[in-house]
Amino acid sequence: MEAIEGINNLSYALDTFYFLVTGTLVIWMAAIVATNINKRSDSFCYSGISGFFFQMLFVATAMSTILLLKMKKWLAGHSWRPAPGGTHTSLYSGLTVALLAGLPMLLFGGEAAAAAEAAPTLNSGDTAWMLTSTALVLFMTIPGLALFYAGMVRSKNALSVMVQCFAITALVTILWVVYGYSLAFGDGGSMQQWIGGLGKSFMDGVGVDTLLDGSTIPESVFSMFQLTFAIITPALVVGAFAERMKFSAMLWFMGLWVTFVYAPIAHWVWGGGWLSDMGVLDFAGGTVVHINAGVAALVAALMLGRRKGYPKTPMAPNNMVLTVVGASMLWVGWFGFNAGSALAADGTAGMAMAVTQIATAAAALSWMFFEWMSHGKPSALGLASGAVAGLVAITPASGFVGPIGALVIGIAAGVGCYIAAVKVKRVLGYDDSLDCFGVHAIGGIIGAILTGVFVSKELGGTGFAEGVTMGAQLGKQFVGVIVTIVYTGIVSFIILKVVDVFIGLRVTEEQEAEGLDIALHDERGYNL
Repeated sequence: MEAIEGINNLSYALDTFYFLVTGTLVIWMAAIVATNINKRSDSFCYSGISGFFFQMLFVATAMSTILLLKMKKWLAGHSWRPAPGGTHTSLYSGLTVALLAGLPMLLFGGEAAAAAEAAPTLNSGDTAWMLTSTALVLFMTIPGLALFYAGMVRSKNALSVMVQCFAITALVTILWVVYGYSLAFGDGGSMQQWIGGLGKSFMDGVGVDTLLDGSTIPESVFSMFQLTFAIITPALVVGAFAERMKFSAMLWFMGLWVTFVYAPIAHWVWGGGWLSDMGVLDFAGGTVVHINAGVAALVAALMLGRRKGYPKTPMAPNNMVLTVVGASMLWVGWFGFNAGSALAADGTAGMAMAVTQIATAAAALSWMFFEWMSHGKPSALGLASGAVAGLVAITPASGFVGPIGALVIGIAAGVGCYIAAVKVKRVLGYDDSLDCFGVHAIGGIIGAILTGVFVSKELGGTGFAEGVTMGAQLGKQFVGVIVTIVYTGIVSFIILKVVDVFIGLRVTEEQEAEGLDIALHDERGYNL
């Protein structure tokens, strides 16, 4: 009897130990299932009821095995009948613990799986592409646009336009970090339709692990990508007042212009503003960048007046090699501009890259052939300008149209921008030095309007929004174009007037005759 009682006591002790081990195993399993299996991306997902029964099955199997081994080891030589109530108590206790451990899965497993599925996670492929696109778009300004413009001006001003592009890059970067990004893409609260708030000033809330809302890329990368757009837009305007604007006036104008013109329009179209809500389509900057910059350029050119001697004095480009090299850099960098605006390495980005190439080639050829017929010879400047016109025009459409649309947009841009930059400018007599208005404003308008046509699925595009017809979409596109022209024109005029009153806009005649390289920077672009 004492031997049997000892065995029973030993069995009770083992039951107690077994109860603790079983509880630990069950809790561990619940944690593993809840934190890992629920997050599986495939359809074989243990959550909710299925997760609960999965745990119960696992625990019951494990308990049975352990019971069998325990009885064989410790009760060898005795009856195989378990000690009275002992193993049954262990079994009931273990099952109770399993039930309690499984309840969280039963109650919250489904919600956890849904939350894990809904929460965006960083995608390394998308992030890598956006890092590359950001570098490509910055490459468009420095050195691409800087070289493009430097080759088109006279040699005594070549360095000055490069310095302007470089200085704008630095200035806009600081303004963007301090408040520009917040105004363009922050939450404006009750003013959200018109402007963002200051909640993201100094990049507040943009950390290492912060993802862009609804995206798979870090917000830090998105903010820098958008910064490169904010840099190149005012840099384009340099082409209108090249060779005659004070450097100090240029800095004040650009700083104020980015604040009061670029940031609001970027917010209206891309930051959740009223043009976006209306349904205006602008994939990569037809209104925000090109029409915006082109209209501001025309206002600046008119307010500063013509260059001394224009149009009677020959003002041929000083170095077409630099211009063609710069145009080539713009062409390559524009893939980041348009395909990068997909914010992912996906099919939309791939098609945006394809249509960018097609439209650019079509515009370059159409400008070249039109010029060839008009003047008897094709020029390198015409070919480069046509390519830029195609890049501009396809920008708003790049995420919405197919190859057919790209071909038509490219041809229309090449011919339309040639007429505006060569014929119309000569008739009207304004001095848009490097044809910023003729290429960027006109090309942007052509692209923005034709986006409303070739977005149609029947023409190879992505299709209209539900319930929207081609006529309705064209109306929206016209509204976007007209609003940008009017707002940019008025505010740019006011800013230039204010700067002119306080510090003056234009250099003296002596400085203009000497050249801005020496007069403003005490350096030369060429020492030959």
